[in-house]
Amino acid sequence: MDDYIVKATAANATVLAMSVLSTNTVREAKKLHGLSPLASAALGRTLTAASMMSQMLKSEKGKLTIQIKGDGPLGGIVVVAESKANVRGYVHNPGVYLPLNESGKIDVSGGVGKKGYLNVIKDIGLKEPFIGYVDLVSGEIGDDIAYYFAYSEQIPSVVALGVLVDVDGNIINSGGYIIQLMPGAEEDIIDYLENKIKTIPSVTSMLSEGKMPEDILELILGEKGLDIHDKVPCAYKCNCSRERMERNILSLGTKDIVEIIEEQHGAELVCHFCNNKYYFTEEDLRRILENVATSKQEEHTGE
Repeated sequence: MDDYIVKATAANATVLAMSVLSTNTVREAKKLHGLSPLASAALGRTLTAASMMSQMLKSEKGKLTIQIKGDGPLGGIVVVAESKANVRGYVHNPGVYLPLNESGKIDVSGGVGKKGYLNVIKDIGLKEPFIGYVDLVSGEIGDDIAYYFAYSEQIPSVVALGVLVDVDGNIINSGGYIIQLMPGAEEDIIDYLENKIKTIPSVTSMLSEGKMPEDILELILGEKGLDIHDKVPCAYKCNCSRERMERNILSLGTKDIVEIIEEQHGAELVCHFCNNKYYFTEEDLRRILENVATSKQEEHTGE
């Protein structure tokens, strides 16, 4: 089954809710990056959150970036999501292994670290992007994103993320949900959600039972007038290309390009998000160098 996001409201639109099935998205990330079970869980949770958060962007061409940098051995996580719910990402150290935690589960917090920060960058086409910054509160990612919503956007939120990995490192399922209280939410809905969240199974348990995103939201908010109003496909998708890589080389400037030509006689660029390799021969680099010179000449003559 293809991955998708369900968007809904409840309690007379004073509660916004999303739930996502992200199993194939995380499987693709694991395949592209050769992730350990720990890295699969950490990057998978972040991809899952970003896919839902992309649906909060107020622009059809918006882009959201989540950066997590903790003091754990994973080093850091970067995920980019577009408003069409295409996501991509990487973890700095994808092969890290740690013992299971005290609960017998993958130690995401130990991998990420409890000291560090989480950045959310929203680019919706304005002159300056919105940047939100918070310290990590647990390194479990879900807690940290909930804290980001509360502290940086002043929106009380419940964030649950899960990636189930088997003993062989295969991704069994992945998904999550975000529930947010809007202005005007009554006190009883807050109490209701606090109690309800404590009693329902984990995301991966519900997915293992065959529940889909709609079922998860129904379980949580069915008693509060749940209104599901949209279903959006999501996927792991990288938009790298040879042209983009050429622009990256162009940005180096004449001096650095000449140095690469003289010392390396070519260049290999690797995309962080999908590990595609792009080779540029010495002739390619000289052509790019000519483009740099042409651009500077046009700027000088005012063309």
